[in-house]
Amino acid sequence: MKLPRNVKIFRGQLDTAPFASVLFLMIVFMALNSKLVFSPGVRIELPAAGRVLSGSTNAAVAVAVDAANQFYYEHQAIDRERLTNQLRQAVLRAREPLTLEIQADRDSKIETAYWLMSIAGTLGFKDALWVNATQPLPPVINGVEK
Repeated sequence: MKLPRNVKIFRGQLDTAPFASVLFLMIVFMALNSKLVFSPGVRIELPAAGRVLSGSTNAAVAVAVDAANQFYYEHQAIDRERLTNQLRQAVLRAREPLTLEIQADRDSKIETAYWLMSIAGTLGFKDALWVNATQPLPPVINGVEK
């Protein structure tokens, strides 16, 4: 039995409407995924460092502290007791030494960061780092910023 061959190669003009609509949708998705969309959260202004400081090569656990001395662990507000329990569990689950990264707002109390550093040692963290902003401080010449 012979099948008829009526398939022809397309030689007409391409319709641009489907391509334009897909391109428009991709532009919308890219815009929604960019910095144009407001991300809710608590602003933490890290203090700037005068020079580049060394870090750690260990796996890290981050704890943030805002200006009102509220703790944030895994993007959730948390109190001191629960934070201590969560950090203890993180150390127990880890297969390698951990570093505690303290992301303290520059307006937070220094005692809060010191408390975090002190419990890091008692809970079994290898070391604690006080995270700062990546841009260095502006140079100061004769008391005037340049």
